[in-house]
Amino acid sequence: MDAQAPMHTWIDKQDRTHVGKILQEVSSFTVIDCNHCGFAHVTPLPTADDLETIYSHEYYTQEKPFYIERYLEDRGWWDAVYTERYEKLEGFLGGRAGSILDVGSGPGLFLALGRERGWQVKGIEPSTKAAEYSVNTLRLDVENIFLDKSTAQSLGRFDVINMGEVLEHLPDPAEILRVAHGLLNPGGLLLLVVPNDFNPFQLILRDHLGFEPWWVAPPHHLNYFNHNSLASLVESVGFEVLENTSTFPIDLFLLMGKNYVTNDSLGRELHGLRKTFEKQLVDAGAAEIKRKLYAAFAGLGLGREVALIARRSRYENEGKGCR
Repeated sequence: MDAQAPMHTWIDKQDRTHVGKILQEVSSFTVIDCNHCGFAHVTPLPTADDLETIYSHEYYTQEKPFYIERYLEDRGWWDAVYTERYEKLEGFLGGRAGSILDVGSGPGLFLALGRERGWQVKGIEPSTKAAEYSVNTLRLDVENIFLDKSTAQSLGRFDVINMGEVLEHLPDPAEILRVAHGLLNPGGLLLLVVPNDFNPFQLILRDHLGFEPWWVAPPHHLNYFNHNSLASLVESVGFEVLENTSTFPIDLFLLMGKNYVTNDSLGRELHGLRKTFEKQLVDAGAAEIKRKLYAAFAGLGLGREVALIARRSRYENEGKGCR
């Protein structure tokens, strides 16, 4: 980050001071590389009531109106992605299926595949629209609730907790990871996927090619992680990182002159190329090359998302956390 970037200070409602270099300013929000939390986040943070309104009713109707339809269009590709993730989880569990809680389960395709593989599956999904699809169409055990200390009390214990594209939306990601820690069986696994933001490709596009920072999207995205900050966060609340890798660096197309940021049809076309690339590797028996390639991206701080698997430590360590 720019050593000359100005600093910003924000005091939360618990009188905790968040200080860090300003990474971006958007509308009424300032993104800081927070020294207190160890990762970047917006200031000020929305209230709990604001977030409940956004994710219970608005997210899939206003922010992502075609999400479920396109998710289903891509089901074959998602099943391949999810199969790889289940295979990794099963490997870390000694070759067996187990019980899994999917936090932010969306329309439910990840859980549906797990059920086919013999897993005991349960989901939590705050979006009414997505939860209804999971229950009514896929016949999954999904509750239309938020995960917190109160709701966790009735959920039981699990071998794995999955949070795909969740932590970036939460006002206190450290607290939700502590809740997840308490829901896992000894030696249980945590699978996290978050956007890899302010990555080197994005900074080149912003600082040298005139792109607005399209990835900064408050109040929907509150936190901005990279491989190092996500690993540090999970370790601070009692987890041991087992794998820290990337997904395809879709920003690469922008550097090739294909500006999909405001062109939805082009974005779908380029996503199709990404799907084809990955399918060709797997079909050719080159899945190990794909794995090593994406691990190399992670080593360079690249990749559109961070995909991390961690194990619950034997002894819980509350750590400094964040908020």
